[in-house]
Parts: sequence; structure tokens; C-alpha cells
Amino acid sequence: MAEENQVIDCHTTEAWEEQLHKGNENKKLLVVDFTAWFYGPCQLIAPILAELAKKNPEVTFLKVDVDELKTVSEKWSVDAVPTFLFLKEGKVVDKVVGAKKDELRTKVEKHAAAASRIDDTRRSGATAIATATASDSATATATATATSTTTSTAAATPTDTPTDIA
Repeated sequence: MAEENQVIDCHTTEAWEEQLHKGNENKKLLVVDFTAWFYGPCQLIAPILAELAKKNPEVTFLKVDVDELKTVSEKWSVDAVPTFLFLKEGKVVDKVVGAKKDELRTKVEKHAAAASRIDDTRRSGATAIATATASDSATATATATATSTTTSTAAATPTDTPTDIA
């Protein structure tokens, strides 16, 4: 497999399913390039896809050769190459058919921006929960410390003084 910010080649059904599962689990946008290695327009658009992958780390870019993984191509109803499917949680949210670099760039930017806003919302929600939890913990610690101090002070102060019986 490829490193982050690169186009990941899926050469087996297992590799494809693993990437699809990861994307669904992480709720990441997947841009899938259904391609044919021998077809000129597919080769011409490949560097554009690689550039988009580097610029959009919040998106996972996959490449599937339609001849290598016919069952995957058929399942996703790919009739022409290149076809770019935009998947979110296992559902097609957009599509580009053909080596239309401007349309591809525009749609990647549109969906990447939406994915980035969702990620920011999730992160700020997690930060708010962590802050509230830390605040509650600090309050509980302060209360426990104050109670402990009061208790130990009270225990150290005698309430009855012994009297001498003469």
C-alpha cells in the first residue's frame, strides 16, 4: 500500500474491501479512480490525481484497474474509464466520468472542504467534552481538598478540654 497523501493502488478485492472499510470506519471521503492502465486518458489524468492526493490529506484516494478487479467495477456500475467515484460511508456522493481535470479538481475541493468542516466539528466537540471533563475533575478535586482540610482541622482542634478534679 502507499503512504498517506498518495493514491493507493488496490490490486486485490481484499485490498479494496480493506480500504473501503477503513474509509467507512473513519467516515473519510474516498475518491476512487476506476482506470485502465493501457488507456491514454487514464494515464494523462493520473498525475492530476496524485497532485490532489498530496493537497488533500483529509481525503483517501484509491485506484482500481477495471481489468484487474472486474467484480469491483461491475458492482459499482463503472461503464467507462476513467470514472471517479466520490464515496462517503459506502455511498456514492458524486461522480466524474472521463479525464475532466477541471471538473475533478472542483469536485475534490468541494467535497474535501465539506469533509474538513465535519472533521473540525468533530474535533471541537471532542475538545469541549475533554475540557468539561477536566473542569469537572478539577472541581471535584478542589471540593475533596477543601473537605479534607476542614475535616483534618476539625479533628486537630479539641472540643473538650480535660478538667482537673481536685
